[in-house]
Amino acid sequence: MKNFLGIILVVTMYCQFPNSAIAQTPYEPSADNLAARTWFQDSKFGLFIHWGIYSVLGAGEWVMEERGPASYTGRPGIPASQYDRLAAQFNPTQFDAREWVALAKAAGMKYITITSKHHDGFAMYDSSLTDWNIVDRTPYGRDVLAELAEACREEGLKLFFYYSQLDWRHEDYFPRGRTGRQAGRPENGNWDNYIDFMNGQLRELLTNYGEIGGIWFDGMWDKWDAPWRLDETYRLIHQLQPQTLIGSNHHLAPLPGEDFQNFEHDLPGENTTGYNTTEIGTLPFETAETINQSWGFNLTDHDYKSTDDLIRYLVNAAGRNANFLLNVGPMPNGKIQGEFEERLHGIGRWLDEYGDSIYGTRNGPIEPGPWGVSTAKQDTVYLHVLNWSDSILALPALNLEVKEARLLRNQAEVPFQIIDQALLVTLPTRPEDLIDEVVILTVE
Repeated sequence: MKNFLGIILVVTMYCQFPNSAIAQTPYEPSADNLAARTWFQDSKFGLFIHWGIYSVLGAGEWVMEERGPASYTGRPGIPASQYDRLAAQFNPTQFDAREWVALAKAAGMKYITITSKHHDGFAMYDSSLTDWNIVDRTPYGRDVLAELAEACREEGLKLFFYYSQLDWRHEDYFPRGRTGRQAGRPENGNWDNYIDFMNGQLRELLTNYGEIGGIWFDGMWDKWDAPWRLDETYRLIHQLQPQTLIGSNHHLAPLPGEDFQNFEHDLPGENTTGYNTTEIGTLPFETAETINQSWGFNLTDHDYKSTDDLIRYLVNAAGRNANFLLNVGPMPNGKIQGEFEERLHGIGRWLDEYGDSIYGTRNGPIEPGPWGVSTAKQDTVYLHVLNWSDSILALPALNLEVKEARLLRNQAEVPFQIIDQALLVTLPTRPEDLIDEVVILTVE
């Protein structure tokens, strides 16, 4: 993922991105892929994991780019020759894949997306294409992705792989992009060799770890003018595993070959951070957010979002037809810090009671507003009243007959009437600690 620098980068991307870099071949998803999209939309909630050797420094996932004295480029950074030493210090002896999966399940999550390779190029799996990987370069010497894949299969969670198209260390990532210029690489290279390498690693990930739910791309924003050969890459993925969903954090409208649309730090249609397009496509949506402000482990980032605010984020995403991908950055010892665990368990307890209004739903017939959002499935509409203190909630009338209204939390009947094309719902006194008053409308 990106830091503050990304805001600057994205501002200029639209005038710099040539059509030649975009996959153009028409894409017809397979029946298995379409079924996977339905499963994805039904699942609603996933765990994002940013973990790598950068966690040793406890300063987020961008330390190679941002930490250290200013280089000849005028920006700080750690040269590869020095950054490589972190691998020898990465020994997550307390990593337990089953603990991670159990935590995700307790939170009500249905899938896990983990960094297989971030921008530093370090493979968190046993890659035969480079020794720059967790098995060959760390004292730990174990393939954590293999262990996580097995744990996910045991517990019925799907596994997605984040993969950075950007690589600050690979010599053939040339010409250099906007970032990674301080790494100390020779100023030459063969771009096609790099794409071949990337596709080779994707082949490994989709061959050696069983069924994979999706590939989550990031980093194309570093070099908009590059011939990314997306058509070839996307076709390879769908050939190896047709059901595998492809999404890309490129901040554009979906490109041919992609199966879901990503949003970073924002709900679909919003661009409060400068990262996202406001153009909404027709694919399934997913919004990615962090519990604090960092993606990778950060010792100085104590700006934790409350459990209540994270639940509201999940609800607001569901009301906009989007999944919520919530990130944790595990510590270098392999444990997930207590502040994260506490919030994930809190969300899980809420979903135990209110999950029917989230799982398997789509955005409801009433547009989001200051009051909240609506979700729906079959003959049921859920009104998620997030912010409303009056006794009467006035909403646009539905093009459906409302047969009954009741509260999800206690099944109490709720008075309602339809007057002048408005649906008027009489709400009970709101408990002070209530996060979301969910009103169930039975319709036909």
